[in-house]
Amino acid sequence: MTAPAMDVEALERFLAKEFPQVFHAQSGLVIEEAWHGGARVRQLYRPDFVRPGGTISGPTMMALADFAMYVGVLAAIGPVPLAVTTNLNINFLRKPGTKDLIARCRLLKLGKRLAVGEVTIHSDGQDEPVAHVTSTYSIPAGK
Repeated sequence: MTAPAMDVEALERFLAKEFPQVFHAQSGLVIEEAWHGGARVRQLYRPDFVRPGGTISGPTMMALADFAMYVGVLAAIGPVPLAVTTNLNINFLRKPGTKDLIARCRLLKLGKRLAVGEVTIHSDGQDEPVAHVTSTYSIPAGK
């Protein structure tokens, strides 16, 4: 098994320094686990995530999926701030509860220039996923 290029602590330091607008104490984003080829990230519940109808908004889930994918990519390749999303496709499967969301990223292919992965999002404590995401990240040359 390949060791991660960045562990949770290194990821937290990097993201807080390079992306303070996204990863900060009030964001509610928590990197729970990272390994070479994936990560598990939590989005703490906040009432401002709830849209009319009593469900967590789609943009909240998309942002969580993108963050989880980025963490998974960095765990595999190391600190590369210019790795960027080139595609994200989300399928909303069921209404999430008004509770924390857990995103689990799994890289399907890691090449020199592209990383392809999937993210499954669950409401905390629920077995059935609320969303399934596929995503591609571009990795800059000479990373």
